[in-house]
Amino acid sequence: VRHMMVSTVRGTFGKITGTVKFDPKNLAASSVEASIDASTVDTRLAKRDEDLRGPEFFDVAKYPKLTFQSTKITAAGDGKYKMTGNLTIRGVTRPVTFDVEGPVPAVSDGKGGKKSGATATAKISRKEFGLLYNPVLESGGVVVSDEVTITLEIELNQAKPA
Repeated sequence: VRHMMVSTVRGTFGKITGTVKFDPKNLAASSVEASIDASTVDTRLAKRDEDLRGPEFFDVAKYPKLTFQSTKITAAGDGKYKMTGNLTIRGVTRPVTFDVEGPVPAVSDGKGGKKSGATATAKISRKEFGLLYNPVLESGGVVVSDEVTITLEIELNQAKPA
């Protein structure tokens, strides 16, 4: 997210769980669901992270999780997909479409399992999810821009056959 209209602040979440079911030959049978522990937000600045966990932003005491549930996955070119679904932040659910690159072909992890990966990006309006904090600067700009870019770097652990 842009901060004070001069720089981009990047953050991560440390505790994410989810399930991906991906069948490139039957995208209708594919799905993604994820849950993020909102309290694990980390922008590498403790005071800002404390503010983000507070009532003006994620309000983790009331809304401890962010969730995503896909509703449709469609092909968008060689190795590219569009993933549409419902993103919930602060109890507000809105449709979001991610541009997905991958997943890349699975490789052995050396321990009998297989791993794959993908990157997904989307842009959202934070205000549409109830993240309204926005004081105006003396210069007329705002402290935090409305547009937030979400980038997911996903490592998938392939389920072992039953």
